[in-house]
Amino acid sequence: MQKNHNRRGFLRQVSVMGTVAATGALASCTGQVSPLQRDETDTKWIVPKAQGLKITGTFLDEISHDIPHQNWGEKEWDQDFAYMKAIGIDTVIMIRSGYRKFITYPSEYLMKQFGCYMPSVDLLDMYLRLADKYEMKFYFGLYDSGKYWATGDLTWEIESNKYVIDEVWQKYGHHKSFQGWYVSQEISRATKGAIEAFSSLGRQCKDVSGGLPTLISPWIDGKKAVAAASSAISREEAVSIEDHEKEWSEIFDGIKGSVDACAFQDGHIDYDELDAFFAVNKKMADKYGIQCWTNAESFDRDMPIKFFPIKFDKLRWKLEAAARINYDKAITFEFSHFMSPQSAYLQAGHLYNQYKDYFNIK
Repeated sequence: MQKNHNRRGFLRQVSVMGTVAATGALASCTGQVSPLQRDETDTKWIVPKAQGLKITGTFLDEISHDIPHQNWGEKEWDQDFAYMKAIGIDTVIMIRSGYRKFITYPSEYLMKQFGCYMPSVDLLDMYLRLADKYEMKFYFGLYDSGKYWATGDLTWEIESNKYVIDEVWQKYGHHKSFQGWYVSQEISRATKGAIEAFSSLGRQCKDVSGGLPTLISPWIDGKKAVAAASSAISREEAVSIEDHEKEWSEIFDGIKGSVDACAFQDGHIDYDELDAFFAVNKKMADKYGIQCWTNAESFDRDMPIKFFPIKFDKLRWKLEAAARINYDKAITFEFSHFMSPQSAYLQAGHLYNQYKDYFNIK
């Protein structure tokens, strides 16, 4: 019985996802003006509008391991940059330049050293040209070898990225939009080699580029910090605010001067914990001279199906908490899948409309 029950559940899930995909494809193929394209709204708000911190940055997630590709060409990406610009996004962050053998640009070093696959398109060049066109700042995300996830040791990443940083700056650093670096290795707590890796990589990025800023985006080890492949959406174990502050104070003290901004991912804690954790993050960041950003996740961690666009109120609560604590900037993971009107997920365009209406963006 259990086996059949699981099979029926799987088939229902496939059916739901197929319906979502088919609906999106139909809207795209008919050429009709969809509700996603309308400017007016009939929403009757019962809460004050525009109280949150506006999202002014987004990750570009083209090398991923748990989110499906949308297989866009430059035409679709150009349109997406226009949608971003329309709501005030001024910063785009390529989440990683490569993951294991998949890479975004034809890196001679990575193809030779790690056997990485030659990409069909130089995505890095495309992103930089589009960022130039739309007058956005572009942050380059470093290479992720995957070894850290297998060993728990971040020092693996230093050696490979030493060459990537030099190679990329030499080839692409002339772009006006190339305005920063993203140290893409993600941690949640005190991790072997973390301080050494962030400090070393951050310093090299700044040295080679004349001091361009560096960013990290760790996650909080909260109750919703479960593996993407897990069917669970929460767990009993979660870091206390006191331990979070103790461990990250030590990390911030070790990386100050090498890392300019930290954008903690906001989706791993519950909504009634936002103010407490956000306040601690801001206090630590101010103490160690690091800009305090928030990575306002625009996908929903509260559903067993991973991952769909987030319910608007959940995003609103997170942005309002960031505004209350006076965060410096809000970025999101990530616009193109979870907020874009042309996303494969139909719900993303509706989220875009709700966001525009809430912030009175015409």
